[in-house]
Amino acid sequence: MSSLNIIKKSPKHFIIEGDLTFATIDKQTLKSFSFLNGSSKEITLDLERVSSIDSAGLALMIEWIKYTRNNRTHIIFKNIPEQLLNLAKLSGFDQASHFNEGTNT
Repeated sequence: MSSLNIIKKSPKHFIIEGDLTFATIDKQTLKSFSFLNGSSKEITLDLERVSSIDSAGLALMIEWIKYTRNNRTHIIFKNIPEQLLNLAKLSGFDQASHFNEGTNT
């Protein structure tokens, strides 16, 4: 198990590192959406360093989407792991623009 880290690369670009799983996501993670606040109208989350993801990770990402939508910010996911694409497909989120394979750049 690898802990979840959010690394700021620039004010509007973050790297998500570690596991996005039940074991690594806690109440503090859910309350710490402050990294999504800022003056930028677009935020990029690079998922290349995500080593494992489960339904809790997918749920967290959906919460990030809702949060940024409510704050009128567009969120972009880069380097979406195959494991996440499969979870999104199983959950019916594969048709959502944030999880379709066209955003996997």
